[in-house]
Amino acid sequence: MNLPEARRRPIRALTPTALPGNGRKARDDDGQVAVLIIGFVMLSLLILTVVMAASAVYVERKKLLSVADGASLAAADTFALADVQGSTGAPVPTLSDGTVYSAVQRYLADTGAAGRFDALSISPGTGSPENRTAHVVLSAVVHPPMVSFLVPAGVPITVSSDARSELRR
Repeated sequence: MNLPEARRRPIRALTPTALPGNGRKARDDDGQVAVLIIGFVMLSLLILTVVMAASAVYVERKKLLSVADGASLAAADTFALADVQGSTGAPVPTLSDGTVYSAVQRYLADTGAAGRFDALSISPGTGSPENRTAHVVLSAVVHPPMVSFLVPAGVPITVSSDARSELRR
């Protein structure tokens, strides 16, 4: 049994590049996955940096709010007994804008808050709007990590807090 010459040749396995009509070679796609991985890593690092910066601003805002709460409580307790107005109900302590402002300054100096925040300042809204409530407005500047070169002046934050003293017989 003699087989014709065409049948005696070895059979080649069909690979994607050997399929009929596929003119591309397998080497044309080399490196495409590496570009996708590098792009994904870059995008992940960018998202991580933004989340880290936003978290830093949020945490500093919460810290400043805590200081403002303490300052407003300290300012609400600055009334004197001579400042109490007698009325038919419970006695009512009175506050003035000047005593609230000076109490806030004293509280910030006693706690060393100026050393913990950049450009800490008492905003003009600080005072006692109706002579009973201590309203404190503080502002500071936050410098988020890793993006400070994008925002060299920092991110300004402002918080406000209210406190009121009540006297009872």
